Amino acid sequence: MKLRWGVTAAVSALAVVLLPAVFVPSVASAAPAPAAPASLPIVRCEFTPTPENPAARPVLRPLPFALTRGTIDVTFRFNYGPVTVRLNRAGAAPCAAHNLASLALQRFYDHSQCWRLTNSARLGVLQCGDIYEAEKGGPGYKFADEVDGTETYGRGTIAMGNQGPGTNGSEFFIVHSFANIPANYSVMGKVVRGMEVLDRIVAAGIIPTDPNGPQDGLPAKPVKIQKATVGF
Repeated sequence: MKLRWGVTAAVSALAVVLLPAVFVPSVASAAPAPAAPASLPIVRCEFTPTPENPAARPVLRPLPFALTRGTIDVTFRFNYGPVTVRLNRAGAAPCAAHNLASLALQRFYDHSQCWRLTNSARLGVLQCGDIYEAEKGGPGYKFADEVDGTETYGRGTIAMGNQGPGTNGSEFFIVHSFANIPANYSVMGKVVRGMEVLDRIVAAGIIPTDPNGPQDGLPAKPVKIQKATVGF
C-alpha cells in the first residue's frame, strides 16, 4: 500500500511524536510486538485489520504502544474555522488518543467531511472521521473500547464514535452542548480552542436524515475538515 508521503518518513514521524525514544518497534515486522516494559509510561494497543472494511485512504496502523502521560493537541481546520482538541494520554483512553494523533499525522482526515450533526434534547454532537458517509469509510482496522462506565460527555468532549463494541477506527464526535448517552464511547480529551466554531456550525442548521428526529442529520451547510495537524 502506497502512502502520499514515504513510508519511512511516516514511521519516523509517528515514532518521534507518539512513542518515547527508548522503544520504537518496527511497523513492518511480522512478529508480534513484545509486552510493554513495566517501567515505561506506555500501554499496549492492539489495532486489528478489518479486510471486510478496507481502508478508505492509504494509512499505516498506529504503532502498538501508546504513551500514558502528558497531552497532545490536534487542530482540525474546518471550513468554519479551527478547533483545537487536547488529547489526554494519561486519561482512560490512551490508545484512542494515540490513534487519533496517528491518523492526523498521516493526513487521513484532510479534505474529509463531517456527515452528522445532532442538536436534540438528548444529543448535541458533530460526528466526523468517516470518509464516504456517516459510519462508512474507516482506516482498515479496529481497536477495543477504553471505557469503565463512568464516562460523561459534557460540552467540548471529544470521544470515539463506533458501530458497536470494539469497532473503533477513525470516527469521532465532538460534543457542542451535551450528550446524554450510555458510557460506551472512549473519551480522548476536550476542546481547548474553537468552541465558537462548533456553535456556528450548529447555528447553520441541520438537514434531517434520521428517523429519530428533525435535529439529527447532515449539517445544512457542509462541514469539511480542510486539514488536521498535530501540535507539539
